[in-house]
Amino acid sequence: MKALADPDNALARGLAAIRLKFQVPADFPPEVLAAAEQAARRTPTEHADRTALPFVTLDPATSTDLDQAFHIERAGGDILLHYAIADVAWFVDDGGAIDQEAWRRGTTLYLPGGKAGLYPRVLNEGAASLLPSGDRPAVVFTIRVAPDGGVRLDGAERALIRSRAKLAYDGVTAADLPPDFAELAKRIHAAEKRRGAVRVDPPEQQVDRLADGGFELTFRPRLASEEHNAALSLACNLAVADALLTHQTGLFRVMASPDERAIARLRHAARAFRLDWPHSMPLKEYERSLSPADPAEAAFMLAIRRAGQGASYTPYAPGQTPWHAAMAATYAHATAPLRRLADRYVVQAALAIANGKPVPQAVADAFPLLPPVMARADALAGRIERAVIDLAEAVMLQDRIGESFTAIVTDVTEHNTRVQLRDLPIVHGVALTAATPGDQVELRLASVDTAAGAIRFEPV
Repeated sequence: MKALADPDNALARGLAAIRLKFQVPADFPPEVLAAAEQAARRTPTEHADRTALPFVTLDPATSTDLDQAFHIERAGGDILLHYAIADVAWFVDDGGAIDQEAWRRGTTLYLPGGKAGLYPRVLNEGAASLLPSGDRPAVVFTIRVAPDGGVRLDGAERALIRSRAKLAYDGVTAADLPPDFAELAKRIHAAEKRRGAVRVDPPEQQVDRLADGGFELTFRPRLASEEHNAALSLACNLAVADALLTHQTGLFRVMASPDERAIARLRHAARAFRLDWPHSMPLKEYERSLSPADPAEAAFMLAIRRAGQGASYTPYAPGQTPWHAAMAATYAHATAPLRRLADRYVVQAALAIANGKPVPQAVADAFPLLPPVMARADALAGRIERAVIDLAEAVMLQDRIGESFTAIVTDVTEHNTRVQLRDLPIVHGVALTAATPGDQVELRLASVDTAAGAIRFEPV
């Protein structure tokens, strides 16, 4: 789970309970494992040899399910991004045992200390992963990035690639990367700013053990290498989305802007964190001013992410333009097929379109079926994430029962009042009477149950 790290394994017992509660699978059925072992031995026969190109990967140091590798070169004033995506479809037969299990799962589920993969490890951390341990089959998208940051899908092919290095966010240097890596990211970010896009990507929360034996919930700063790498994925997803829309097919990621009620809650949350958000400034403009290096602003970035209505998937529909408000563009997911079921189909559609071929019927048939499957998987991932964060908050506060905390009321419903603690990144429901959004209240921590990941506040 990307929103929370647990380097000291402080949450082990509670995490075991969460896995049990949400029935997180510990392994795959025997028939799926057997099919994966057989698929992993397949020899690529439809792939051009691009092993001479110096592809590299850039991910967290511990990651082994590597979806993307990249090579960058100049083409006059343009930059060509050769973005290799794991060719999962080469290993997974439509309707086979691996495919059926992937449709049941939808996504990889992330928890601190371990994950439940979308595919068996022999594939997503072995034969299909773009590791630097040998040649790997991939779909290589060529994305042309103009000086103004505009992107276009210039081509796509199935290719055999060989990664030269598994680079890590926290150890990579400029010398390890292609010369135009930072320039490409700069162009993409400049184009985002001109479009009015706002991608809220807060730093990871992590549980740190204190010298006295207690715990605190802190933020791990997001590194420049992560921001730049995200720009590569964004460029590919935007270019693929444009190609799909032009050819009137595909599956898109859509998201509405926060509504007025959500923005009102966020203004109260900003007040809780003592942030200066001028009333005349729109949310998008204020978001762009936030720094993940500042703990209060990082916590508010997390609040913004939680306040939105959430993104969803929608297939192409005649006469409709799929829109992602945070991207301020038409957007698709294509770059993580090892971790998201939908990406496998988007990759296959874009590969066909780029080569002037019709979209495979199995792919076209899947597009209208995928949104509810992905919605269910995303909802489960969200509930697990919320449970893990609740657990982390309980572990952090277990020795502070009886203490008082200042909070700001952010929302009032018929059954509950939501508050944002002033000095901690915690949003919680409290039974209050006659509360109004924006009110400052004093709360006492009444109880903590680390086994259940539950905390209870009561008004002072």
